[in-house]
Amino acid sequence: MAIEMNMREVEQWSQFELTLKGPAEGNPFLDVKLSAQFQYKNFVVEPDGFYDGDGTYRVRFMPDKPGIWRYVTRSSVEKLDGQSGEFVCTPPSAGNHGIVRVKDQYLFAYEDGTPYLPFGTTCYHWTHHGSKELEELTLQTLKNSPFNKVRMCLLPTRDMQPPLRVAFAGTCPEDLDKKQFNPAFFAHLEERIRDLMQLGIEADLVLFHPYDKGYWGVDNMDPDTDAFYLRYVIARLASFRNVWWSLCNEYDFNKYKTIADWDRLLQLTQRYDPYQHLRSIHNGTKMYKSSSLYDFSKPWITHQSIQHWDAELTTSWREAVAKPIVIDEISYEGNSSRRWGNISGEELTHRFWEGLSRGGFVGHGESFINRETRAWISSGGKLYGESTERIAFLRKVMEEGPADWMKAAEEGTYKLLYFGHHQHAYKVLELRQEESYRIELIDTWHMTITSLSGTFSGTCRVDLPGKPFMALRIQKVG
Repeated sequence: MAIEMNMREVEQWSQFELTLKGPAEGNPFLDVKLSAQFQYKNFVVEPDGFYDGDGTYRVRFMPDKPGIWRYVTRSSVEKLDGQSGEFVCTPPSAGNHGIVRVKDQYLFAYEDGTPYLPFGTTCYHWTHHGSKELEELTLQTLKNSPFNKVRMCLLPTRDMQPPLRVAFAGTCPEDLDKKQFNPAFFAHLEERIRDLMQLGIEADLVLFHPYDKGYWGVDNMDPDTDAFYLRYVIARLASFRNVWWSLCNEYDFNKYKTIADWDRLLQLTQRYDPYQHLRSIHNGTKMYKSSSLYDFSKPWITHQSIQHWDAELTTSWREAVAKPIVIDEISYEGNSSRRWGNISGEELTHRFWEGLSRGGFVGHGESFINRETRAWISSGGKLYGESTERIAFLRKVMEEGPADWMKAAEEGTYKLLYFGHHQHAYKVLELRQEESYRIELIDTWHMTITSLSGTFSGTCRVDLPGKPFMALRIQKVG
């Protein structure tokens, strides 16, 4: 089919936006229904539209197939209904790999098949405080870091006092109107999500949390308001390819909602999202009871988002549910008085290696409370800890190896052995007799890799330095 020279072009897995003018009276957030059907050959996608204030309505769409797409709007308002057009979706540019998906049960990959290993960090409220300087510093810090995923909240907490950017209309708890939204808040958030996209970083959006304690009134919303909020957020943000949905942080701290409520909200997230971004939910009080985690086997969950201090449990979590494991919170490096925020950089580095060597992924955070910028986990800014460069070293080691290192170990082609706190003087390995292997000794803290002389086969002894935090990388020759 011939393509008109003046037809609008949109890159695959990028964002097409249709802007329309309509009624501004009343409450358009509630009163006006808007969606659009986008069709490529016989394939149809129908995302919701949204009201963006001042009589402006938008429908955003992320095309996933190159070629000509046609669209027509559907609306409860005649002026917005039946608007039609077309555009051409062009192949993706360099660095655009699409949405991150689950691959081979325990792994992740971009939609074009490029492997993705999540090395995440936490900056819960870095977009809320209104400081352009601090946000730009955070982005520069992330650019120079190994982190390719950021956990970040949408809703305010009790200790966040006005003036503040908030998702709903209003400026303080007394006039917060949860029947209307604040388009300026979302426009700013979208700008930062785009900034993260340019850096190759996924925005793991925490949609609910239990930290408000009734101050802003956002942790005890009724079911209709929860659904209203979810639908608007997804209509605005789902067309960004670098978005994940974390339904709630420490969901079991919220005393207003039951497991049935969280199930319902996760199913609504699944229903509203036409692109099926990654979805999970994160535990709090049950972090010491692995058997009491949210049931990640439920079909609306794509991966396991876990809070727990012990990365050795990764093995049992893999056996329990065949989905990727991301220990998003494993305690933070820092000097906070709270037990979750004062482990050493050495200990956090150890937990990363322990989790990765067992087939899971681990998240980073910092909670230094007496430095130039506030705690990283809250506001971003600068990183001060000793773990960041070691995590960068680990990421390089992992990306040099096979995409599925656990499967490679089963097949006898590659193995990463991590010894943690143990101080072995030697290790007896059982390798395949008919194959030859090269072995490297890795000092995970000092970030050195030493090749052992010769090749190894069958039962063999490898001498070790008798120090903690050592690893062996074993690779089949050829």
